[in-house]
Amino acid sequence: MLPQPISNHVSVWGEGPIWHNDRLLYVDIETHKIIAFTPATGEEKIWNVGQRVGTVVPRAKGGLVWAGDDGFFFLDETTGVSTAIANPDPEPGLPDNRFNDGKCDPAGRFWAGSICLKKRPEGALYCLHTDLTVEKKFGPVTNSNGIIWSKDTRTMFYIDTPSKKIRAFDFDNATSAISNERVVWDTSADASVPDGMTIDSEDRLWVAFCHGAKVVCYNPATSKVETQIDFPCVETTACAFGGPDLQDLYITTGLKPGVEEPLAGRLFVCRPGATGVPAAAFGG
Repeated sequence: MLPQPISNHVSVWGEGPIWHNDRLLYVDIETHKIIAFTPATGEEKIWNVGQRVGTVVPRAKGGLVWAGDDGFFFLDETTGVSTAIANPDPEPGLPDNRFNDGKCDPAGRFWAGSICLKKRPEGALYCLHTDLTVEKKFGPVTNSNGIIWSKDTRTMFYIDTPSKKIRAFDFDNATSAISNERVVWDTSADASVPDGMTIDSEDRLWVAFCHGAKVVCYNPATSKVETQIDFPCVETTACAFGGPDLQDLYITTGLKPGVEEPLAGRLFVCRPGATGVPAAAFGG
């Protein structure tokens, strides 16, 4: 189960992996890059979008959707041109904020949250609906991060990193309404912090711990940690299942300033004995 580095690209801060159409999409936030990695060939296609990009998802109609410093955008993969979505930035009066992690819910809406770079609780979680309207869903938060949905679509799991808590909400897939907020895992005793997150076919959460050099599998049904995967670099940022059988776990990492780690910033893969679920594409 030892994770192996597989990418050529070295990210300053890799994030947001998502598997779609036999390739892994992810971002390198600080260098403004979206990367598409095809494991079968080793090809890495890279687009520079000209601003910090926190998250990317596939679009069902083709191309990609991403969110960054200035809001939500479509990306044409052929031309590399990004197009702002109408009224893209829901936080124009907060210059210290940018978008961070996000994913599409089972109905194809794109959820993405913001981070306050001054570490103030001024961020929020937003939903880009398929009609291209943006709705604020939850806040305030300081660093919006991992988000994922249960197999039956009735539960949404979510992380605001500095809180060190993994929250759950009741989720209405028909309307996107969330309710009944509760904490399913409090990681306050850990010196590191929960970052990106994915889910497997048994509804177990796989959480990358920033500053922690690990990915941890937690079962909300039993309130127990089931597996821990250790890494040779401290900044483990996010994870996603992929591969032909959805049994490859891909993990993004970042560089820790002042620390010499030869494998830091690489994309890793391992097979931890679990199966993921297909990722939803944006339906708008």
